[in-house]
Formats: sequence, C-alpha cells, structure tokens
Amino acid sequence: MIAGVVFIVAGILIALYPPLLSIIIATVLIFIGIILLAVGRYYKRVSKHFENPYMDFFLRS
Repeated sequence: MIAGVVFIVAGILIALYPPLLSIIIATVLIFIGIILLAVGRYYKRVSKHFENPYMDFFLRS
C-alpha cells in the first residue's frame, strides 16, 4: 500500500516537474547497481562453501 502511495506521489511530482523523471530513473538505476554488486559480493563469499554450477556460469571472475 505504501508503494502505491509513493508511485502516485512520484507521478504527480513528475507531472508538475518533468526533469524529476530523469532524477528518479538515475536513482533507481544506481540502487539496482548497488544491489547487484552486493549480491555478487555475497555470492563470492558464500561460494567457497557451496557449489552451484549455474551461478558459476553467470558470475565468472
């Protein structure tokens, strides 16, 4: 429910101030990048204990 309210407020703000769209998209992309880096780092740390050939294929280093 909170996410819906956030999306509605973001939509209203974008309608009132269009350059805000680029700021919102840039922020989302930055957070996605940070999350992917964190997941990759976590997998590298845990991979010493567990073998997963599918993850090894996608996250080769």
